[in-house]
Amino acid sequence: MPKKSVAEIIVDTLVAAGVKRVFGVVGDSLNGITDNIRTRDDIEFIAVRHEEGGAFAAGAEAHLTGDLAVCAGSCGPGNTHLINGLYDCHRSRVPVLALAAQIPNVEIGTGYFQETHPERLFRECSHYCELISVPEQAVRTIESAVAAALGQRGVAVVVLPGDVAYLETEAPEVLLPTQGRRSALRPSEADIKQAAELLNAGEKVTILAGIGCAGALDELVHTAAALQAPVVHALRGKEHVEPGNPYDVGLTGLLGMPAAYHALMDADTILMLGTDFPYRQFYPEKARVVQVDIRPENIGRRTRVEIGLAGDVAETLRQLLPHLTPRTDRAHLEEAQKRHRDDDAHLAELATGEAGDTSLHPQHVARLLDEIAAENAIFTCDVGTPTIWAARYLHMNGKRRLLGSFVHGSMANAVSQAYGAALVEPGRQVIAMCGDGGLAMLLSELLTIRQHKIPVKIIVFNNSALSFVELEMKAAGIIEYGTELDNPDFGALATAAGLKGFRVSDPADLESVLREALAHDGPALVDAVVKRQELSMPPSIEAKQAAGFGLYALKALMNGRGSELLEVAKTNLFR
Repeated sequence: MPKKSVAEIIVDTLVAAGVKRVFGVVGDSLNGITDNIRTRDDIEFIAVRHEEGGAFAAGAEAHLTGDLAVCAGSCGPGNTHLINGLYDCHRSRVPVLALAAQIPNVEIGTGYFQETHPERLFRECSHYCELISVPEQAVRTIESAVAAALGQRGVAVVVLPGDVAYLETEAPEVLLPTQGRRSALRPSEADIKQAAELLNAGEKVTILAGIGCAGALDELVHTAAALQAPVVHALRGKEHVEPGNPYDVGLTGLLGMPAAYHALMDADTILMLGTDFPYRQFYPEKARVVQVDIRPENIGRRTRVEIGLAGDVAETLRQLLPHLTPRTDRAHLEEAQKRHRDDDAHLAELATGEAGDTSLHPQHVARLLDEIAAENAIFTCDVGTPTIWAARYLHMNGKRRLLGSFVHGSMANAVSQAYGAALVEPGRQVIAMCGDGGLAMLLSELLTIRQHKIPVKIIVFNNSALSFVELEMKAAGIIEYGTELDNPDFGALATAAGLKGFRVSDPADLESVLREALAHDGPALVDAVVKRQELSMPPSIEAKQAAGFGLYALKALMNGRGSELLEVAKTNLFR
């Protein structure tokens, strides 16, 4: 049996698993890995400027393909920089393997330069995290890591001391026995019948659908038709539930709209499909609930569930449909659909601007992006207000994709996810909808884009503030503090970094600037100066939120900030 170095065994296994690239920053403890990649033409090393960006990029690749993606960090700070991006990948349940280099094996435990213990550090954000301390462990460890990431849909970490990477051991042929094999989990027939009886007994049934509905759109539509049920989607379900679905009535939650909110609150029966939607205040208190989820631990942890079915959504609905009694009463559905049309009309009214104004309504930017972008565009969005505008104004059609940090809720994800997506899908339009705070946090990744000439388009919603945090403060009756951002001209900054830079503040120029940026043959950034005081109202205002905003207004007046209140009114009321 031939002998190979541990580094070669690892890279051979990654290639066998279909990995095309490794995102990371080089360092001496990673030299064994990067030097092996350097000699090959079946895998490449994508040098990023910050390891966190590399982890976000790997997550985007895994999200789009469903296949294994890889990032790497050198020992100590190099791999601790990975941790935020890996948390996002793990909580988003995308298969990512991280190579966390370690100090020389003999020095572990001595307080050596850059010493950490990655096998402890990454334990909470991974399904598998193990140290290769001797070369004989290499084959089983890397193959187990690949199997864990793909099989459990999350992060696996291999910790590799730099010196061990060069040691040799026997290297059998790579075997990944579970790769490419998927099993459908099905509930029992008795449980299916019980669920059908509950759903058939309901008078006002609403479906709450999430990311678990990926690949199940036909079954979802047939189920909604049988139940005459409006379909409400969670944010991560948007790209899988919305396309061509006549029963979809929009997004619920803090970012949602009234139609979806009322469709749930008015229901006496709810069918939850593949969603772990976390906000308990948006569930009705007395509805009977059937929940379907491939992860049994999700069932019943957000609201009281009468019947829980552990199973794949598409397979479960195929079993369920023959047991449903088709209904003719459309009143609940039609009321939700009417509200949804009203929501769309209201959103359209807000998404405009007047020529000569000195700043833009962010809704106007989002609406034009939706209209101008390619039919198969990939969108990424930063946490905060860009996620609101993406959720409300982007239309998913079955070809477009939408990525964000929707579970971990990290800032600074959009740019790195965009270049990760663009490397997977060369020639496909990729648009990052960024907040000014998010862009600034990992500004280094503009240089990654420049270095690799990745033609992503970055739209910055520049309101010189951490505006979503300000909205939360206002709702709580708190005067905003620490949220103001003294921003540069991001268009000029992008130009200096080697991208095509634009800056736009007059609504009359917005469409032409967006069209020019999206048509540019290379990376481009648009600094869109948007209104700071734009409010994003939740679908239902709680009494404590209204009281909180009133308290904020009183405090603002008492602190000599009445002009700010006037600007809020001008921006949001007089339109």
